[in-house]
Order: sequence, then C-alpha cells, then structure tokens
Amino acid sequence: MKLADLRQAYHRRICAEIIRINHDSSKGYPNFADVGNKASIHLAWGIVNRLGHNLGIEIITGQTSGGRFEEITRDFLEKVFKHLQHLRPGTWYYYSHLPISYFDQYAHLAYLEQLIKNNKELASSLGKDYIIKPDILIGRSPVIDNEINHQEDLISTEEIYAQLTPFRIANSSNAHPILHASISCKWTLRSDRGQNARTEALNLIRNRKGHVPHIVAVTAEPLPTRIASLALGTGDLDCVYHFALFELKEAIAEAQNEDQLDMLNMLIEGRRLRDISDLPFDLAT
Repeated sequence: MKLADLRQAYHRRICAEIIRINHDSSKGYPNFADVGNKASIHLAWGIVNRLGHNLGIEIITGQTSGGRFEEITRDFLEKVFKHLQHLRPGTWYYYSHLPISYFDQYAHLAYLEQLIKNNKELASSLGKDYIIKPDILIGRSPVIDNEINHQEDLISTEEIYAQLTPFRIANSSNAHPILHASISCKWTLRSDRGQNARTEALNLIRNRKGHVPHIVAVTAEPLPTRIASLALGTGDLDCVYHFALFELKEAIAEAQNEDQLDMLNMLIEGRRLRDISDLPFDLAT
C-alpha cells in the first residue's frame, strides 16, 4: 500500500468521524475553524474542500473531537510504521494517556510520587506534576539476548559487559518498555491552549533517566500564525505536524493571504512544521 493511500484513509476517517459543519453563525463553518475569525473559516473550508471526503452528521463535542483526533492519528502512525519495520525493527507498542512512569526512562517517578504522596513538605518543595499522561505514546520493548545474538554470539549473561543498558531484558527483573515518542494532539490552537504541550515536553526532558524520546505535536489548526505559537522556537518540541499541510498551503495561496502564507513558509523552511506523512519517517530515525 502506498503512503498516499494511507494518508487518504487517515483523512477519510477524520472527515467522517470528526469534521462537522457548525451552524451557530450566519454561515456554516468547519468545526476546526474559529467562528470569530474570517481567515480561519476560509482556510478551514479550503482544507475540507480539498480533502473531498464525506463529512459525518453526528453532533460531537469539542472534547470528543480531540479524543477521536488522537485515536485516528495513533492508528495512522501504527499502520505506516509497520511498513517501515525493515528500517526500524523491533517490537513496538502504541498507547494513549498512559503514565510516563510505565516506561524505563521515567519509572523512577512512580517511586518519587509515592514518597511525596503523603508528605506535604516534600509535595510543597517538589510539586506533584511529575507523572504526565501524553496523548499518544510509542514504546519499544527491550530484547532478549537470543534476539541480540541472532546473527552471531555477541553477548552472554556470563560476561560483565552491557549489564546496565535497559535494552536487554536480562538486565532487569522488571523490564519496562523504552519510551520512543510522545505525541501531543491539538485539534485546534486557541490562545494558550497548545502551551501545555511545551510544559509536557519540558517535563519529559528534565525528569528522564536515559535518552529523550521524540517529542512532537500534531494539529489541525488552519491559521499558521496560531501554529507558530507552538512551533516557533527550539529546545522543547522536535517539530509540529499538520494533519493536511499540502491542502492548507493550497488554501492559503487561493485566498491570497500573504501574511498567513509568509508565516507558513517560514515555519516550513525553518524546519518547524511538517505534514503528517512526514511523522512516521521522522519517528524511524
């Protein structure tokens, strides 16, 4: 199956299960547009028209939209990543809203949380927001020595070498999966709504014992100036991914909105914004 087909199937599900036309204004508008912003409405319509799939009619809430966006995006990544198994072999798992303490780099946080749970002095000094639950988590299972020695006898339990790495199941009586990626899904970006993605990213960076996982965000926000509030800058998020970047760019060009087009090009050329189709390949690095 081609990537284009998988991307189209992703959009077909989003159109059927999430995108709705709201009618609480003089004109209808897609439910990922800002009713108070004409440019947002125009660009959202441009994306919907270019996707060209049938929209559902079931009434859904904003919270439901967000949950379905997470689920559909997680399923898309899993399907595409399976086609990259020869490039990134391993046993991979896809989760939603699982505590990061479930993974090797953050397993110590469960112990820390238990310590401060009933200790007000520690709680006031250290805080309580260590164990976050990102929208989508991708974990890799550690491996048995037989798998490591598949081509040659590289390692042995009788030797003293490589006994501390979490990559070997043999090194732990309670091996945890290794967190490979944390993905924040934002159906839209309004005011500071997306900033908790940065907070989560800093938590993942500062509180780890081991390597930093991929830390990214996925959004359907139609206004590049709002995407910039999350995408600009470095040091926390690896990159932001748009669910329909090509369609958005065409919609902006058609609207002849120079301000939004300039911002979009700056984000793309500055390597801060990519299409959803890029994400599985970036996760394979």
